[in-house]
Amino acid sequence: MIKLFCITLLLFTLLGARENPFFPAEGETDIPLTSNITQNQEPLKRATLTFPSTARTIEEVTISYKNLDGSIEKKSINLNNSIDWHLPLFISQNYNESLKVNNEKKEVIVKNEAFKKLASLKFISLYTNKKELKVITKDKMIRDFLLVKPHRIVCDFKRDIDIRSFAKKISHEPLVKEFRVGNHQGYYRIVIELDGYYRYKLKKINDGYLFKLL
Repeated sequence: MIKLFCITLLLFTLLGARENPFFPAEGETDIPLTSNITQNQEPLKRATLTFPSTARTIEEVTISYKNLDGSIEKKSINLNNSIDWHLPLFISQNYNESLKVNNEKKEVIVKNEAFKKLASLKFISLYTNKKELKVITKDKMIRDFLLVKPHRIVCDFKRDIDIRSFAKKISHEPLVKEFRVGNHQGYYRIVIELDGYYRYKLKKINDGYLFKLL
């Protein structure tokens, strides 16, 4: 009889025990689980992400992070904003770095307030401002089209002229890599080689033509 009582008591004790006493029981949500991995990573200052020349909008940003218990989760934010692929995207948790980025943006804005001359001949000049190209000339444009590999805008202008071929490489400015002029019978051709993939809209202005790159 005593033996039967001891066995019954042992069974009730086992039924009340938790499966794993080292993990919190149900309801103990205020006790975080910790990992035995040593946290010796460098603090985040600033990370940089660059875009290809085909990028035009940023749809979403997703961050993958590790919790105290070693599990991996993700957090996303929807943006749907236009971007300039020339400028990098920064991820930062450093206040001083944020100020530095803001100052850099201000410098870019000030720098691009007016059109800047890239190349010039007696009868034609090329200017740039942000994503706009201005061709200053009194000559009438006959045709314009876009070619790839490399990506370039080609324009023909009516003029009877005999000149040598002209080429100027442009490495200190965005948008344009090289400007070329070639002579043909009854017209001359300009080639504006671009630094990436674009479409454009063309507009006739008082002193020439304006290209808005898209």
